[in-house]
Amino acid sequence: MMECTRRSRILACGSALPRRVVGSAELAGELGIRTEAIVRLSGIHERHIASEDEATAGLALSAAQTALQRSGLKGDDIDLVIVATATPDRTLPASAVRVQAGLGTTRGAAFDVQAACSGFIHALAIADYMLRLGEAETAVVVGAETTSRIVDQTDAATAMLFGDGAGAVILQAAHHDRVTRDTPGILSTHLRADGRYEDFLRTDGGPSSTGQVGVIRMNGAEVFRHALMKLAAVAREALSKNGLSAEDIRWVVPHQANLRIIEPLASALQIPLDKFVLTIKKHGNTSAASIPLALDEAVTDGRIRSGDLLLFDAMGAGLTWGAALVRW
Repeated sequence: MMECTRRSRILACGSALPRRVVGSAELAGELGIRTEAIVRLSGIHERHIASEDEATAGLALSAAQTALQRSGLKGDDIDLVIVATATPDRTLPASAVRVQAGLGTTRGAAFDVQAACSGFIHALAIADYMLRLGEAETAVVVGAETTSRIVDQTDAATAMLFGDGAGAVILQAAHHDRVTRDTPGILSTHLRADGRYEDFLRTDGGPSSTGQVGVIRMNGAEVFRHALMKLAAVAREALSKNGLSAEDIRWVVPHQANLRIIEPLASALQIPLDKFVLTIKKHGNTSAASIPLALDEAVTDGRIRSGDLLLFDAMGAGLTWGAALVRW
């Protein structure tokens, strides 16, 4: 008898955004710069900013609950919870255990992953590995951030970029006699890092070094240069691994870092910009939450349909980066 092959498939998505919306005009007044400069430099018109009573774990739980409800499953069906975040509620325990408890899940594993803006792809890859190896059957994978908490509000270069929010997916192992590149699910994930460049995007503090969380410091020119090279390279690697080409991609769901990075990436990959799911205009850079937030919007509004080939692509502090190919 032929042994069945397991593939992880996304069953449903969910998202959550803070109540407060801060337009670029309001932010421009606070920073002492022109609204047009923010829009021109980033493509961002507004972003959601968490209030005092809104925190990462709560946003993560809300997004996960929506995804779980849409999947038709219950908390008891979940045996793995992974939250990608660089802004947890507490140093410990992990935000994932709060999500686990809130979903009513009492078995399996729950932990956080920290890979900054590429965190969601890292978390998705880990969940995929565990499901394909039989370590779990059904996972909740969340990207959630309150990055506004660690932004220097006097530094226009970073303060204009970041917003808060959470996005989640329900991932379940599916059994097939044979899998091909047309079989629904995650085709492959590709994770990379190069710690030589850690100072290009970092915080200036931490519990062990200063006893303070610190705020974001960024060398924008170097981040831009490396982002374009590394995002294009890892996307091509993912396509080559699966015997696919850029023409096969229906939708690119990129990390929503900056429109000035996404536009040249589209050109480098020779994929029309109208095949990119873009939410940066209204969400800003939500770090690990940006891909699942954009994914949820495109699934909800009907753009993403059964059989579509999706490319997830992200780079973050570390430097860390990665890509994933998903057949919807």
